[in-house]
Amino acid sequence: MDLLVAMRVYVRVVERGSMSAAARDLGMGQPAVSERIDRLEQYLGTRLLLRNTRKLSVTDIGAAFYERSKQVLESAEDALTVADGDQSLRGTLRIAAPHGIGEVLLPPILLQMRKRHPLLKIDLILNDRIVDPVTEGVDISLRLGDLSEGSFIARKLGHVGRVLVASPDYLDAYGTPTRPDDLTAHPFLRVSGLFNGGRLPLIDTNGRTELAAVDIAVSTSHWRPLHRLLLDGAGVGILQELVCAEDLANGNLIRLLPKFTVPGFDLHALYPAVRPIPPRIRVVLSLLEEQLGTASPPES
Repeated sequence: MDLLVAMRVYVRVVERGSMSAAARDLGMGQPAVSERIDRLEQYLGTRLLLRNTRKLSVTDIGAAFYERSKQVLESAEDALTVADGDQSLRGTLRIAAPHGIGEVLLPPILLQMRKRHPLLKIDLILNDRIVDPVTEGVDISLRLGDLSEGSFIARKLGHVGRVLVASPDYLDAYGTPTRPDDLTAHPFLRVSGLFNGGRLPLIDTNGRTELAAVDIAVSTSHWRPLHRLLLDGAGVGILQELVCAEDLANGNLIRLLPKFTVPGFDLHALYPAVRPIPPRIRVVLSLLEEQLGTASPPES
């Protein structure tokens, strides 16, 4: 039995919480993953996982073996780097990120990673949930806004602003709101889950927050349809600055109520709380901090 391979499979199963999810990540069939775990338990002479039809849980010995296995796998990658006589990163780096960050900001940064470290493979997972890197089996999770509790370390990378916008054609046809109270007369477009209750927080130049009433006409689970609808004159709405900066610069979208600011989101990188920090995570965090810290709009 290849113990390192078995440990790698076991670590992914624990992190993903299921055989099927680990199999997808590893490009293996679920029966092959299950067989690896069975053979590993037989080799060790102990039960690592408790399985039933609904869920998978880790035994006390399994939890301890997981932690040691992570350390062994990281050390093995470090040893390969030393043996090669260079500092190139290798292995697979799994990054989770929100859609806007992953689709707009990350591609050029990933290109830089690949140029600097051509042996490093990258697996990018996009979703807008708060992803705990430990439970989701990723190395780094980029997240916006407030963070839930978890067994991770959070490093602030920057701040992503948001703007209230509409297209010139829409404003020509329906008028430009000049006060927060004017917004109720316009159809409001949003990403689902934001501004529930029809209240939009706006911060004035004195730092006071005003809750403006809005008439939510369209909700969408992804920013791209919202962006397209706003460009096409469907109403007014909120976009992250990073996804509409070019449209604001060329006049395809107009910023509304410029004396007010829509609260933005802090951008954090989450990574497992292990010591020492694996080299590939440490190096990539530095690159993300360098690039995203300048790419994300400053806090107002």
